[in-house]
Amino acid sequence: MNPKEEILHLTKVLEQANYEYYVMDAPTMADFEYDRLLRRLEELEAAYPEFASPLSPAKRVGGQALDRFEKVEHPVPLESLQDVFSEDEVADFDARLRQTIAAPLYSVEPKVDGLSVALEYIDGHFFRGATRGDGTVGEDVTENLKTIRSIPMHIDNAPSRLIVRGEVFMPRTVFEALNEEREKKGQPLFANPRNAAAGSLRQLDPAIAAERKLDILIFNLQLAEGVEFQTHGETLDFLRNLKFKTIPYELCDSAASVQETIRSIGENRYDYPYDIDGAVVKLNALADRKILGSTAKFPRWACAFKYPPEIKETLLLDIVVQVGRTGVLTPKAVVAPVRLAGTTVTNATLHNQDFISQKDICIGDTVRIRKAGEIIPEVLEVVKEKRPETAQPYFLPECCPVCGAKTQRDEDGAALRCTGAECPAQLSRNIAHFVSRGAMDIEGLGESIVEQLIAVGKIKSPADIYYLSVEDLKSLWKSGSKAAQKLYDAIQDSKSRDLSRLIYGLGIRQVGEKAAKLLAKSFGSLDRLMEAGEEELTNLRDVGAITAQCIARWFADPQSQHMILRLREAGVNFESSVTQTDQRFAGLTFVLTGALSLFTRDEATEKIEACGGKASGSVSKKTSYVVAGENAGSKLKKANELGIPVLTEEEFLNMLA
Repeated sequence: MNPKEEILHLTKVLEQANYEYYVMDAPTMADFEYDRLLRRLEELEAAYPEFASPLSPAKRVGGQALDRFEKVEHPVPLESLQDVFSEDEVADFDARLRQTIAAPLYSVEPKVDGLSVALEYIDGHFFRGATRGDGTVGEDVTENLKTIRSIPMHIDNAPSRLIVRGEVFMPRTVFEALNEEREKKGQPLFANPRNAAAGSLRQLDPAIAAERKLDILIFNLQLAEGVEFQTHGETLDFLRNLKFKTIPYELCDSAASVQETIRSIGENRYDYPYDIDGAVVKLNALADRKILGSTAKFPRWACAFKYPPEIKETLLLDIVVQVGRTGVLTPKAVVAPVRLAGTTVTNATLHNQDFISQKDICIGDTVRIRKAGEIIPEVLEVVKEKRPETAQPYFLPECCPVCGAKTQRDEDGAALRCTGAECPAQLSRNIAHFVSRGAMDIEGLGESIVEQLIAVGKIKSPADIYYLSVEDLKSLWKSGSKAAQKLYDAIQDSKSRDLSRLIYGLGIRQVGEKAAKLLAKSFGSLDRLMEAGEEELTNLRDVGAITAQCIARWFADPQSQHMILRLREAGVNFESSVTQTDQRFAGLTFVLTGALSLFTRDEATEKIEACGGKASGSVSKKTSYVVAGENAGSKLKKANELGIPVLTEEEFLNMLA
């Protein structure tokens, strides 16, 4: 078999394996064998790129990242459906249709809670995929859709042009694993699988979409050139035979049977591996659909029954507080076990203190709970008439329940945070920040290494990194002498980093890399910075009252002082290599515009900041000077309108000289 033939053969075998695994849930190929064949295909395509297909199974893990999504006009509009919320409305819908259609037959299907897309095939090859958008124009998400293994890339015996519509979703098990991982990393959680699916499908980097393990169910045939059908059921059967993963459906001939099927789907909704938020009722006969047509908004031949969220009463037994990796204190209600949305619920989120106070929640209350987005249980309201006389208002603690440090409310939000520099709950995140590239830049000290060191008790604070021996590090690798020595040397080298990096690495709220450089230049040493009060700090350019307060509070905390002491004893540099002695531009703001020929913008910005000035990107009344190169545009025009002095490059250099 020559390379071209082998590539074609492997492609066909792997596509069949994908179909059996992702569509039929009946794999016949072992994972090991699949991985072996996939690797062989990758090797062949690398050696013979002229034979590689852009739709190859080897390319379904994420292609090149995009700058933006192109707009796509749908050849057949992707209509939305009119919602109904009761069985009486379903009966009314049936009665309206019977005024025109003598004996309607309906297809009733679960309504998947995901993101609607159209898939287009030309001569049996996947050509393009687009989001619904407004129904007429969507976005091209072809590269991301290629990562969904249940979508066939090639179809045998397909119409010359085929367009199908489906719902992209994230399976519940994938969603739960994704949120667990995001929680570990201190990232915001997705509210529900639909949000997660939508966010994943609209990633500009297909590799991220591939990691999210999305799936799809096809629920409608939009276009099939040269093929005629009588009913919607026929189209779904046709698509299933083409190896699409299609929506299950049941045919009903009366309002009563439709209502019964809707109830059945609702009763079993939590047994599906994906979220559903309703049931779709469609007229089965395609000719009758054409007779009924559509309104300006919806087709007259279909409707979507929406299930109400399930709400249960239970007793709030206790409120416990969890401290996340970012230091945020999250209150959680411990409730008497209750069956809700398919699972037994024993905990419910209370979000923050504002939520507790607004709902007037007390321990011992009877509360009504529901699953927000059908996933996360939350307290909806208190049943006040059942409140015991002993109930007392609840307030989050003033000290962290993990480390005892004082808590502080965010200046711009409702979150309450632990301020402890050595809080165990925040340890892995604090260390990850401390060793990051913008901070102490310790190469090789990645997340997995940090987690291992924490697990065996070798580090309990970022400062403990500098007390690790080569022997401590050797245990992290099976044959780790060389790797351990390399990491040990990197840790030792980081001791000499500039003070600005250390300040940034300390993780003080409101202090980013830019502010850290300013503080290092202005004070020259960490000891001098520690002595500064809030008033002195606010005298610095770009340091406001809130930032000054965060800095002063951080250095006053006992945990911070202990960490500083440990860093000092380890020999970490506390001095700045650059001090702000030149203050000739103090209080002045410069704006650079046009094509500069004597220096780059970065060079000019460094010179301005070295003289105590500030470089801004926009012209305002607060601008002191505009430095204009050739072809200066709107910024120069605005400067002239405001009467702001304009400098040539030579005049700017003369000011520096």
